[in-house]
Amino acid sequence: MTKILKEDGKTIIQTESRIDTLNASQFEADIQHAVRQPGANVELDCTDLTFIASSGLRIVQKTMRTVMAGKGTFKMTNVRPDVYKVLAMTGFTKFIRIEHQ
Repeated sequence: MTKILKEDGKTIIQTESRIDTLNASQFEADIQHAVRQPGANVELDCTDLTFIASSGLRIVQKTMRTVMAGKGTFKMTNVRPDVYKVLAMTGFTKFIRIEHQ
């Protein structure tokens, strides 16, 4: 289950262990309200994320674009090495701020 927290003026979205074809649509639906707020400062906390499929990457990119269009900020934090490799291989590290473990 995705958790959304408000802390120190930012919105923290805590992921589940996987974002894949089975749960990507639900993940997107869960976070829509939080990321559509004008000026939202969104942090995608990936502490528990161990796997991300192409459907999950699409949601991350769409989320980042939505936040940026609303003049907010977006970053991914606590990204595990295996997930970071996927993000780097697909070019996400070039356009998304990523803090990894």
